[in-house]
Amino acid sequence: MLQHIQPESPFQRKQNSELSPLTLTVCECRKMAKASTLKYDEELTCPACLELLKDPMTTPCDHNFCNMCINRCWCEDKLGIYSCPQCRETFNSRPFLRRNNMLAEMVKKLKKTELQAASPAHCYAGPGDVECDSCIGRKHKAIKSCLVCLASFCEDHLKPHYQSPAFKKHKLVEACAELQEKICSQHDKPIEIYCRTDQSFICYLCMMDEHKTHDTVAAEAERTEKQNELKEEQLKSQQKIQEKQKKVQELKKALDTIKRHLQAAVDDSERPFTEINLHSEVKELIRAQEKAELSRAERLLKQLEQEIAALKRRVTELEQLSHTHDHIHFLQVTLTV
Repeated sequence: MLQHIQPESPFQRKQNSELSPLTLTVCECRKMAKASTLKYDEELTCPACLELLKDPMTTPCDHNFCNMCINRCWCEDKLGIYSCPQCRETFNSRPFLRRNNMLAEMVKKLKKTELQAASPAHCYAGPGDVECDSCIGRKHKAIKSCLVCLASFCEDHLKPHYQSPAFKKHKLVEACAELQEKICSQHDKPIEIYCRTDQSFICYLCMMDEHKTHDTVAAEAERTEKQNELKEEQLKSQQKIQEKQKKVQELKKALDTIKRHLQAAVDDSERPFTEINLHSEVKELIRAQEKAELSRAERLLKQLEQEIAALKRRVTELEQLSHTHDHIHFLQVTLTV
């Protein structure tokens, strides 16, 4: 006996299609996953370039942009009016931007998570990377170097240093290709002391021997003091950038005025001969002076733009250097500048 099958109502079909994962195509699943990812990354996305924030900076109106994006946006403004690209709040002068360290750390963690979830090939050492000394065959990228083992290790081969008591006293630093530079050549001990008297890096045995009467300090303490000085330098550089950018805007306005005067002089010289008065020689002299002034202003503008670019490079270098955990490397760079 045939069993009568009740046809599905439109509501039942809709409900079943929403609840049953078997009805979803591969394409639909990918779209759902992508939408979930976009929602998760929304607060970490730059409103200008729509990508993950790079060196996130916060405006006075509490919106976050990539450092390069917001500076490019404001540099392209020819009217000298600065506004937030997101909320359009305007500012009379170029605002001071502060780095959003919390968002920077979140982006860093997100990238690390994506890297771990990616193909293992992404973890292999490439040009400029420090190779793991324990890997056999194709080398993985080292994440730490040990000053006791005098070797560098990838994430997998570094685990014993964290898990085994035998490695408890080993000194780990950021992955470094030139490990010998961090070891005292005389005592074979890690360099952890800075001698202010000789302006050199030494180990604790050196401090107890030929440097015992010198002014010595732990490298970490010297780094803290030096970093405070660099923060002041960064602030001063930011102020100089704003001052020079203001001068650039003023100079551009002056250039426009000179160009208008020159164009007026050209138009005047093209009038019929009967309209040229006796002061033509004076006008020619004025035109020559305006051209000379235009040339001088253009040279000054170019010089200011070069100075601004150099200051921005210096601020970026100091910002990147401030994030290194290697105190010796930090001091080696900053003390030689």
